[in-house]
Amino acid sequence: MNRIDRLFGILILLQSRKYVTAEKIAHQFGMSVRTVYRDMKALGEQGVPISFEQHKGYFIVQGYFLPPISFNSDEANALLLMERFLAGFSDKSIMQHYTTALNKVKAVLRSTQKEKLEHLNEHIKLQLPERLKNDTEHLSLLQNAISAKCIIEIDYKNNKGEVSKREIEPIGLIFYAFSWHLIAWCHLRNEYRDFKVAKIAQLRCTEIPFRKSPHMLVNDYMKLLPVNY
Repeated sequence: MNRIDRLFGILILLQSRKYVTAEKIAHQFGMSVRTVYRDMKALGEQGVPISFEQHKGYFIVQGYFLPPISFNSDEANALLLMERFLAGFSDKSIMQHYTTALNKVKAVLRSTQKEKLEHLNEHIKLQLPERLKNDTEHLSLLQNAISAKCIIEIDYKNNKGEVSKREIEPIGLIFYAFSWHLIAWCHLRNEYRDFKVAKIAQLRCTEIPFRKSPHMLVNDYMKLLPVNY
């Protein structure tokens, strides 16, 4: 990657997150932290309003935006391939949003790129077992609840088919043992519980902020999982 492409890539990375550390940038672009410092200085000299906050990282001052970007064929092809995997590793809500986003990508492609992408679309197939075909529409709502840190109410069906109402504080989603699992603090049990998303019959977001704070890290919970796949 030449320096111009790298600087542009750094700008996109900075716009995709609130803060980005020098170490993260170095890892992303395969360079030293010292080179990161030089690149950040170069961006600043070109008028990009970049600031730094101790212990958090670099950020672009609010109000600055890059003009709309275009996608090259390799990037568009990668997104098309991911659409196939989403069919087995997401649910209806995520597929709907991803398809909308992919259509926006297609809209900025050149005519020849669109033709190639449509041709490729007809020649990539993914055969999935029935157990991976998720028929729920919960993942999008759960993502919003996790990011907003708000309590949700669910009707949950256990292995015996019994349904119980739960008020929970969702802290993360983990895909393991070929299923999505919601990790949440359960007010009924007064402990962290693992809810299989496919067994959530009903879901309602209350918009009430979490009452428990702080919560454990999802990475720490993953160490307690019964299987390593």
